[in-house]
Amino acid sequence: MYTSLLILAVAGLFTGILAGFLGIGGGTVLVPFLVALNYTPVQAVGTSSLSILITAISGSIQNWRMGFFSFQKVLAIGFPAVVTAQIGVYIASQIRPYFLLVAFGLLLLLNIYLVNLRQRLTATQRGRGAEGQRGKTSNSPSEIQNSVARIATGGAAGLLAGLFGVGGGVIMVPLQILLLGETIKTAIQTSLGVIIITAISACAGHALRGNVLVLEGLILGFGGFLGAQISTRFLPKLSDEIVSLAFRTLLGVLSIYVFWQAWQSYSKIVLNS
Repeated sequence: MYTSLLILAVAGLFTGILAGFLGIGGGTVLVPFLVALNYTPVQAVGTSSLSILITAISGSIQNWRMGFFSFQKVLAIGFPAVVTAQIGVYIASQIRPYFLLVAFGLLLLLNIYLVNLRQRLTATQRGRGAEGQRGKTSNSPSEIQNSVARIATGGAAGLLAGLFGVGGGVIMVPLQILLLGETIKTAIQTSLGVIIITAISACAGHALRGNVLVLEGLILGFGGFLGAQISTRFLPKLSDEIVSLAFRTLLGVLSIYVFWQAWQSYSKIVLNS
């Protein structure tokens, strides 16, 4: 009993460190981890959402203290997420476990592509910028475009929070970089704040359906609380290239693991049928 609780606390600490460094709630790690401990996918999703909430609050408080937290950006992305998170919760309850895991793995691969795409676009823009500052306002997105991009980013993040038990950072960070032109560090810091909103909505939805294991979620969250305090202090000192490489590497490793978990889940169903 105590050994399993200690394992959960260490896992929470690890995911909290990742949350502060990469702007993710930790669900990308926690969901496959809990599934590996023989929790059902929907329990893993629901319990992860509670842990994510605690972790995101911890990291965002630290970012606010250090002056790296924009309430305006967080709210603009967070409000659409509240609505779509409940849609994700409903869909998660209707999908077979292995379908849910396969979709999650595909999502992780998509995000690697999105981050790479933005890097190529940024490199192209810098090359053109060497020619001078002519037309610097003509290529700037309008406020309407920014608003639409924030709504799209928040809506996608909320849907994924409810559907996969993630805070939404795995899609919020690339979309902010791609659609809003944010640096990866700013995207991470904003993402962590929005995750508070998405996690509240997703956690409430799963709790009403009995998917949240409170003790396990609190232990994971406590570890995440400490981990986020550590990593958010070091993020501003790292280069964008290092952070980007770490983000893509994490997504790649996790996608492989999630696909393996999906195959294991499918195999069990076939054997028992």
